[in-house]
Amino acid sequence: MNEGTLVHVVDDDDAVRDSLGRLLRSHGFSVRLYRSAGEFLLASPIHAPGCVLLDLRMPGPGGLELQASLAKQEDAPAVVFMSGEGDIRSSVLAIRRGAIDFLTKPIDADTLLAAIRTAIEFDASRRAERQRQQDLRQRLAQLTPRERAVFDQVVAGRLNKQIAGTLQTCVRTVKSDRAHVMQTFRVNTLADLVRVSVELGEPLRPALSA
Repeated sequence: MNEGTLVHVVDDDDAVRDSLGRLLRSHGFSVRLYRSAGEFLLASPIHAPGCVLLDLRMPGPGGLELQASLAKQEDAPAVVFMSGEGDIRSSVLAIRRGAIDFLTKPIDADTLLAAIRTAIEFDASRRAERQRQQDLRQRLAQLTPRERAVFDQVVAGRLNKQIAGTLQTCVRTVKSDRAHVMQTFRVNTLADLVRVSVELGEPLRPALSA
């Protein structure tokens, strides 16, 4: 699971940062170390799956500020917070903003590794969902205007005859377009096609009488 994943450690404490780096590398993770939030933001963009292990309080921008900046990036990695203080208010805010966990130093190695693996699993799931959304949008764009109209009508629950009347074409043409729509989205049933529409965020239009 660790192969190909990258853990970014952002902590101003040299001893803590280096210790975390050694621990994570010993468990097969690729690791990059940063002394500050600014150093992390100035680094080359990283698109590899993984997570950010982020200290709460640092000179300059703190962990919460960096988390807010990351939230603006579509492919930002998941965040696990670390803090030397039991700051309940900050921990609640961090979790509400999407942090996977909030750990208090000193951190038990097993607890840390479990949190990082959870963050990586979350990151991988989110990346897979983004990839699926991109794939579906690309497939939607491949439809001709008439096929797109048939797609909208089909997921609204209209019958082939009704669709043919609305589009002023014959049922045979509607059947052909419908089959190509199903093939384009690689689905076999109407239920699957409706789920595709929901995933795309397409509004389900009410069925109309012919």
